[in-house]
Amino acid sequence: MAENRLSMEGQTRIDILNAAYAAGKSGAHIAPSLSEVEICLSVLSDYREGKDSFILSKGHGALGYYAAMHQLGMITDEQFASFEVNGGEFPGQPSRGINNKVEYSSGSLGMGLPYALGVAIAKKQSGGTVYVVTGDGELNEGSNWEAASLAVKYGLENLIVVVDYNNLQSDGNCSEITGQNLPELWKAYGWSVEICDGHSVSELKNAYGKEHSGKPLVVLAHTVKGKGVSFMENNNAWHHAVLKEEDYQKALSEIGGTYGLSEE
Repeated sequence: MAENRLSMEGQTRIDILNAAYAAGKSGAHIAPSLSEVEICLSVLSDYREGKDSFILSKGHGALGYYAAMHQLGMITDEQFASFEVNGGEFPGQPSRGINNKVEYSSGSLGMGLPYALGVAIAKKQSGGTVYVVTGDGELNEGSNWEAASLAVKYGLENLIVVVDYNNLQSDGNCSEITGQNLPELWKAYGWSVEICDGHSVSELKNAYGKEHSGKPLVVLAHTVKGKGVSFMENNNAWHHAVLKEEDYQKALSEIGGTYGLSEE
């Protein structure tokens, strides 16, 4: 008899909802975490520990990062359950620890790419790819563009930036706030640019593998903030919110209906 099973993308979203609900009145950054699920899974599923680096610059997406690591077996059930628990290894913004696999403490936006610049320079001779996940709203920060310029100067072809390109930030629509033309802007800085569906793991992996000899690569991954839950999608009220019982149950039902696969 067929059993309805969830894809890894669906189960990662269930993890996000479970952890956000367990956080109670502390709330969580739910929508930006749902937005980046496939991005995190696509990078971390091929991640070579000790060789590659994963830097989540958009620290408000921490829960999506943790959930992806949990689904891929990089952290334990007990570790994941410590989300936003006092003394736990996984606070609301990523904090590097001895055993939690988090490589970079983030939260102050615009700092991940400058940090990754140095890591990529160090790895240029020894090998290893440095992946940086940023938000499109985060790219308002000028520090990103100083680092982007230097990455081209140093020919950091081992540096890949993935932009969670959902056109929303905490203050509203990115297109209305700065109106940056990101494809043209990255090209003007001398980067190799790929554009893909940010909710397709296969498209994302294909983009990472595109030829970009001598240049750093940016992947503009079109996503939907709050992806998978109808009342959260493109709704900035869920950027950071408390998940109440009624909404929690409705969201779980929607994820199960969207990502369920009859496999056996």
